[in-house]
Amino acid sequence: MSRPPFPPFTHESAAQKARMAEDGWNGRDPQKVAMAYTPDSRWRNRAEIFQGREAIVAFLTRKWIRELDYRLIKEVWAFSGHRIAVRFAYEWHDDGGHWFRSYGNENWEFDAQGLMSARHASINDLPITDAERKFHWPQGRRPDKHPSLSELGL
Repeated sequence: MSRPPFPPFTHESAAQKARMAEDGWNGRDPQKVAMAYTPDSRWRNRAEIFQGREAIVAFLTRKWIRELDYRLIKEVWAFSGHRIAVRFAYEWHDDGGHWFRSYGNENWEFDAQGLMSARHASINDLPITDAERKFHWPQGRRPDKHPSLSELGL
């Protein structure tokens, strides 16, 4: 199985990879998202460390049960060879209706087939009001004309 674009990355291919990841996560299908990672992909997400697609599916399933109306934007920060660093923000609410904007950085490493073999994420949550929300598109893929993180001043 392969997932273009392949390393080594250019600015254009790194941005394409980041948008593909954003689109996948905004689709909120754990099984589909997990297929972008190697079968033995290693993850660190906040305080959780795990490995493999089965663990990825379990993690994402838990995540999207808790983080309701999830909407994400990713932006390339840096790239080199087979690695990409992105910054991101996503908005979500809990089952009590409390809204949050979660900010973070991810470091990604890819194999030759374009599958992510490692993902290291650092994330902070900021409580926000409904009026402070900036991500208002319908559930799913972010519209192409929606502002980026930089354009939103995030």
